[in-house]
Amino acid sequence: MNRKLFGTDGVRGRANTHPMTAETAMRLGMAAGRYFRNGDQRHTVVIGKDTRLSGYMLESALMAGFTSVGMEVFLLGPVPTPAVGMLTRSLRADVGVMISASHNAYEDNGIKLFGPDGYKLSDEAEALIERYMDEDPVLAEPARIGRAERIDDAKGRYIEFAKATFPRRTRLDGLKIVLDCANGAAYRTAPRILWELGADVIPVGVSPDGSNINRGCGSTDPALCQKRVVEEGADLGIALDGDADRVHIIDETGRIVDGDQIMALIATRWAEAGTLTGGALVTTVMSNLGLERRLHSDGIGLVRTRVGDRYVVEAMREGGYNLGGEQSGHIILADHVTTGDGVLAALQVLAALVEGDRPASETCRLFEPLPQLLKNVRFDGGVQPLETDGVKAAIAAGEARLGGAGRLVIRKSGTEPLIRVMGEGEDPALVEAVVDEICGAVERAAG
Repeated sequence: MNRKLFGTDGVRGRANTHPMTAETAMRLGMAAGRYFRNGDQRHTVVIGKDTRLSGYMLESALMAGFTSVGMEVFLLGPVPTPAVGMLTRSLRADVGVMISASHNAYEDNGIKLFGPDGYKLSDEAEALIERYMDEDPVLAEPARIGRAERIDDAKGRYIEFAKATFPRRTRLDGLKIVLDCANGAAYRTAPRILWELGADVIPVGVSPDGSNINRGCGSTDPALCQKRVVEEGADLGIALDGDADRVHIIDETGRIVDGDQIMALIATRWAEAGTLTGGALVTTVMSNLGLERRLHSDGIGLVRTRVGDRYVVEAMREGGYNLGGEQSGHIILADHVTTGDGVLAALQVLAALVEGDRPASETCRLFEPLPQLLKNVRFDGGVQPLETDGVKAAIAAGEARLGGAGRLVIRKSGTEPLIRVMGEGEDPALVEAVVDEICGAVERAAG
C-alpha cells in the first residue's frame, strides 16, 4: 500500500499550505483515531509540539479531529519528541502525536505519529491512515465525543525520566556546559536536567517567539554554540535541534562532534561494559567509513540501513540491538527510549567525560573520518531526476572513478524536494569532482 502524505518522518510541509493545513490535520486526527479505536473502551491520544507559531493551529485541529471520533486527548504543550514517545507508553495511550518539523525553519511544520508502544508507525499503518483520510469519517455520537485536558506536569515527568538514565552516584559538579536548545521544544527541560545534575549551565537558544526555532542556533547552525564555548572557557557545548531528537557536541576547542563520533563513544563504552546487545551498532548508509573501521578494530559490528531514524529503529528491533542512530545526531538508546533523544545521548557523553577525566576533545574523538562531501540539489516536485538516463550514467561513472577507495550515496529526501548526493573516499579532490559531476547531471535533468 503506497503512501503519498507521509514521508520518512511523518507528514511535513510549509505551514498553512497543503498538507500542513488545519483541515488536513483535522482529517488526519479523525483517520488516526479510526485506526486506533478498537471497541467501546476509553481511547486516548497524547499530543506534544515544539515552539513554532503554527503549532497552535495544528494542535487545535488535531484535537478537534481526535475528539470528533471519540478519542480523549492529553495535551503536553512544548516537549521534546522523545517525551511524546515516553509519555504515550507511560499514560497507556493508544497513539502519540508530535507536531514538529524538527530541524527545519519555522515556516515548516510536521506531524509524527507514535503507536501505543511509543514507536513510530510502520509504512503500512501510515498508508492505511491515508486511505481512511480519503473516506468519510466515522464520527462519534454526541454523548461519546471525546474530551481534552492538559497534562501540567509533562515536562517534569520527562525531566525525572531523563535524569534516571544518568549513572547513579555520578554528578556534573564542576562542569561548565553551553547548552543550545535551538529555541525549540527542550528550552525548558534540557537546562533543568543538566542543572539538577550539578552542571554550571550557560543556556542559549532558550527564548522562543514562534519564529526563531533553529534560526542561527541549534545543531544545524552550531556557530553560536561554538563561539560561546570558546568565549566562556566551557568544558563542552551541547547543541540540540528544534524538537531535541538530535544532538551535536562541541568540544572545548570549539570543534563539532557529530553523531558518528558520539555513537562510536557510546558503542565502545557499552561494549566494554558488556551492555551492547547484539554486539553491533545500527546506523545508516550515510555514516562515515571511519566509524565502521574503528568499530571493526574493537570487534564491534555495524549494521547499515536506509536513511531515516525509523529504519534504524526497525533494524534495531528486528535484530535485538540497543544502540543505533544517524550521523546527523539522532541517537537511539533503546534501553530507555523508542526514538532519537538528543538529551539522553548528551548525558551518555557527559558520563564518559566525568568518568574518564579527560577533555572533550580527547574523549569524543575516537576515529579520523574519511573525507566526505554532501550536496543537495533542489528539483521540481513533478520531476524525478534519479530516473533519467543522464543521472544514472553520471552515477555509474562516479562509482567507477572512486573504485574501492570510496563510495556514493545518492537519494531523494523524504522531507523536502531535494536530491542528496554524498561522496566519500580517501582522495577529497576526487570525491568533490565526482559529487559535482553528479549534481550537475541532476540539475540538468531537473531543468
